[in-house]
Amino acid sequence: MTGELRRLRSGPGAEDDKEPRPFLVRLRFTAEDPAQVIDNARAVLTCVVSQTGDWPTDGLWPQLLPTWFIQQCAPETPERGEPFDVEAWLRQWRTMTPEERAAVDHGPWTLSGWLYYFDPTEEGMGDDRSWWWWHAGTDESGGWVQVATTGWPFGSGSLSWLIEASGGADLVYGP
Repeated sequence: MTGELRRLRSGPGAEDDKEPRPFLVRLRFTAEDPAQVIDNARAVLTCVVSQTGDWPTDGLWPQLLPTWFIQQCAPETPERGEPFDVEAWLRQWRTMTPEERAAVDHGPWTLSGWLYYFDPTEEGMGDDRSWWWWHAGTDESGGWVQVATTGWPFGSGSLSWLIEASGGADLVYGP
């Protein structure tokens, strides 16, 4: 996590060259100001991955994260606060059509739903993340974020939502 935090703040460095080369995936996006999208995403992710001690409670996150990000998230559902039932979620997911599954990935995420993928406690998946910030930049066609992953395909929904909420559009994974 310290390597990811360092890369968020200053990009890949000489330290990264000493490690085995990770599997990298690039997410391209368009935006009026791609550099601002990257800055926005970095601000949110830096706040989240820097939480190395006790994981903040749901009620504390709106005070820690940028207001604009909180406002981009979908409202929490009334049943929030109850433990997440993975088996029930999988049963529901398996009954969805491909179109319904795609729609889930493209709508706004709740804050708790997004944070779930970073939460290192028993209630979250933070100890089993599938992507880590590597590098980002802009070019003539927009912006890009490169992440180290566990392979292809990977759990990219939380990354896609971060970029969309940060102002990116027309997301495409690839070279």
